Amino acid sequence: MTDFKLKHPDGVIVALDQMSVYLQTSLRRVWSPVGQTPLVRTTPQRDSLKWYGALAVESGYEVALALPKMNGENTVHFLKHLLDCIPHRPIFLLWDRATWHKGIARQFVDAHERLEMMYFPPACPDLNPQEHVWKQTREAVGHLRDYRHLSHLRQAFQTHLEQTSFRFDWIDKYCPLHSFKSVFI
Repeated sequence: MTDFKLKHPDGVIVALDQMSVYLQTSLRRVWSPVGQTPLVRTTPQRDSLKWYGALAVESGYEVALALPKMNGENTVHFLKHLLDCIPHRPIFLLWDRATWHKGIARQFVDAHERLEMMYFPPACPDLNPQEHVWKQTREAVGHLRDYRHLSHLRQAFQTHLEQTSFRFDWIDKYCPLHSFKSVFI
């Protein structure tokens, strides 16, 4: 990453990940009057939404897109969307080793002059700041909410992702250049 920022001072470092959201009840705690059993409506549907998300780790800017499934073709579709959302600037992708990040998605990255990439270490989701975006969004709009239709859940997620700036200290920890910018610039 440091080499990327030295080579492309205007470049953007993004952490990319995917998530599935289901229209099912998830409870952590619930209040109810003493002696009354709380009623929790559930749905037998197993419908889900698949989200692709990329967090620009320096600015907190989130690019998210709901797609029908997680595969190589949709990963390429999301990468094209990401390139449209961050025009004219080099992008350094950080992502996990999901099978859909290989094959045609990897070929697309290798063939595109604005994209560079690096994999996170195996079995280290806590290193990916995008995972924290998903967690915050689930807590903000998913838990203890009653959505009757998947489209309402999708809209709530989309609104939260578009209107929230997600700032973490991740870049200060893992990109020394960011911490010592005045030395290099």
